[in-house]
Amino acid sequence: MRINPPMRLPRIARIACLFLTAWCAAAVASAQPAAAPSPKEREPATSVSAPSVENSVVKIFATVRRPDLIKPWTKQAPAEISGSGIVIEGRRILTNAHVVLYASQVQVQANQSGDKISAIVEAVAPGIDLAVLKLEDASFFDSHPPLERATSLPDIKDPVLVYGFPTGGTSLSITKGIVSRIEFTRYNFPVSGLRVQIDAAINPGNSGGPALVGDKVIGLAFSHLTNAQNIGYIIPCEEIDLFLKDIADGHYDGKPAVFDDFQTLENDSLRSFLKINKTVEGVVVREPSDLAPGYPLKQWDIISKIGDIPVDNQGMVKGGNNLRVRFGYLVQQMAHDGRVPLTLVRGGKEIQVQLPVFADRPKLIPFLHGNYPSYFVFGPIVFSNATEDILAAITAGTNSATMNAALSGTGSPLITRRSDKPAFPDEELVIVPSPFFPHKLSKGYVNPSFRIVESINGVAVRNLLHLVQLLRDSTDEFVVLAFSGHSGESIVLPRVAARLATDEILSDNGVRAQGSADMLAVWNAKAGAK
Repeated sequence: MRINPPMRLPRIARIACLFLTAWCAAAVASAQPAAAPSPKEREPATSVSAPSVENSVVKIFATVRRPDLIKPWTKQAPAEISGSGIVIEGRRILTNAHVVLYASQVQVQANQSGDKISAIVEAVAPGIDLAVLKLEDASFFDSHPPLERATSLPDIKDPVLVYGFPTGGTSLSITKGIVSRIEFTRYNFPVSGLRVQIDAAINPGNSGGPALVGDKVIGLAFSHLTNAQNIGYIIPCEEIDLFLKDIADGHYDGKPAVFDDFQTLENDSLRSFLKINKTVEGVVVREPSDLAPGYPLKQWDIISKIGDIPVDNQGMVKGGNNLRVRFGYLVQQMAHDGRVPLTLVRGGKEIQVQLPVFADRPKLIPFLHGNYPSYFVFGPIVFSNATEDILAAITAGTNSATMNAALSGTGSPLITRRSDKPAFPDEELVIVPSPFFPHKLSKGYVNPSFRIVESINGVAVRNLLHLVQLLRDSTDEFVVLAFSGHSGESIVLPRVAARLATDEILSDNGVRAQGSADMLAVWNAKAGAK
């Protein structure tokens, strides 16, 4: 079985999310509910006032223009999608990020209303899949009050109602189920968070709709499990509150997390190797995320506590509501000034450290996360940044096995370095995302589609910006492009002829600009470049 990506995500994003789920599954870093010694007192389960709930659930219409990853100089055709949302404090609408990501137009419609009100995206967090909208006509909120959110996690078996506007009709839908599981798990790379599993039906269009226990919202619907009946997921209020607190200053910083690699401490041989007795429990540091001498974690360290909370041999911690979750959960609660307190066992001795935590894990092949790719055209070739999005696009569909085999067989960095961090701060892979533009300059060459540029005239290419600089500043008669991997041709272009042909090529192929704004700023920075 596999987890569906959030409803309404394009196929490209679904494939990318599935890959990251598998890639990250090996790490044992995550954790548990509120590390508070005693959970907050739960509200009594009172009967919900249906009219007030229905009055504060809205349908969201978005016109999205997703990037065309194979033709980065343009965008895909507009697509109309819909989802759900709820009114929250501050005269705002809360929904899922994937409902409004890449949206050029957003409208909100109240239940049983014929009017649609224009909205703008005030904040968006693709990692945790949350977004906040502001309405152009704020008087809407005079008659549509915010829904109250629960201040604690629900209990397993709590009855739950899910409201939203799923496919299959136009009116508000209400489905019923129970809370069946609460975990701390991966959302969209690199973010992990609490996730509540319910058995109420969740379908495309439900995204962003509220789930209620009693008269309180316990979270937003956002996903469901493929090939399974009535296994849906909601983002709980604890994650929502963290997101809203983060954006209170007008900027989303992201959730603090640890990105070291861990393994369990269950194996007897491993315990003997580490020379520890039966009283020692915790999770083993397999590989620190930073190998610098001053970094607090070392290989074979055992994390026995986070704060004052013990960590068991599977990397789990116990907390309120009878929950047992991965210890990384406590990071978002205990982090202060970018650090979290840990107790380690190293060489048989306990030591206290303050571990740095970060909101992002640098990745050589990153996700776009709502951005459009940069690009640059030189002669008949277009260059762009290699991203997980484009890699997912070129390895999707019926030829996915063939393409993966081809990339692996040629030793492409898209495969061999897919899990790598950048080797230096500004390292990127530069890819040729599409075939040659038709022109005599490319005569006889094999199309370099999906090849990674290694060097220009013998100079190693650090990133796309550096490639543009090299092309801009070159005074050589020829431009020699070499590509990474095996079995690839080098391409030699006459420099002046390629520059002169570029405008003609752009015009013939309906390309409006030679590069994205950031690349053109670099290209035009040196006056009089030949």
